[in-house]
Amino acid sequence: MDRRDRLLALTVVVLWGLNFPATVYALDHYPPLLAAALRFVLLSIPAMLFVPLPQVRLVWLVGAALGVGVMQFGFLYAGMAAGMPPGLASLVLQAQAPFTMLLAAMLLGERLTARRALGVGVALAGLAIIGTHRAQSASWLPVAMLLMAALGWAIGNICSRLARPPKPLHFTMWMSLVPPIPLFLLSLAMERPLILPALSTALSPEALIANLGLIYIVVFSSMVGYGIWNTLIARHPASAVAPWSLLVPVVGVLSSWAAFGEMPTIVELLAGLLVVGGVLIATRAPRRVPMVQPVAA
Repeated sequence: MDRRDRLLALTVVVLWGLNFPATVYALDHYPPLLAAALRFVLLSIPAMLFVPLPQVRLVWLVGAALGVGVMQFGFLYAGMAAGMPPGLASLVLQAQAPFTMLLAAMLLGERLTARRALGVGVALAGLAIIGTHRAQSASWLPVAMLLMAALGWAIGNICSRLARPPKPLHFTMWMSLVPPIPLFLLSLAMERPLILPALSTALSPEALIANLGLIYIVVFSSMVGYGIWNTLIARHPASAVAPWSLLVPVVGVLSSWAAFGEMPTIVELLAGLLVVGGVLIATRAPRRVPMVQPVAA
């Protein structure tokens, strides 16, 4: 990855890290599956009106939409509503990186180099330290939901890689047409008593902060963040792009600290440095040894 693409990857890191406090605000008013459905309804409107249909195979578009839209965000929002703190959620969700690399090796034949394996191992060690240190903050059920969300994200990464959309933003926008129906059906099945009160007061002053959080999620996290992410996935091997997401917990933990007083400890900060170092190792281009021209006799 060149310098421009690294800056793009860092932009996604910041946008996605701030997504977790925004999600907490949205979930203060909307039940989780309904919030996920509304997210994709709002995305689908400009997609249908202004964005041309991407020139990709439908199977990969639907696969990416189900992985990211239904699995990732359905389980993510449900896990956070069940008690997973936003900073810890941003951490556990990064299990998508090893999931993506494993699926890419199994399904795409991508080679996991020793350097990338070392970098991911260092980053995962940092994640494991933070997760162990904060395990008392959540029960096993929210953690399991976040791991399922991470698996859904990895499936979406693989489908995006196979789709190779010529215009990734168009691909990202049209992905939003698939999740609303299954998410609404799940919400009706599991959240029926909460739906009408949430929707009937959606335009009230009390819902303003929740709506602002939802707008941030739709515009910045989804349209901008996933547009850039799918661009990078289309340009580079999935195993080269996925480790960058391991930086998201650094922004997620710090922004949750600023917004909710979810204070990171010294152990977490030091472990965060391991995460940063691991990503740099995994994504740094190998040094090229210059060719020595033979001297003519």
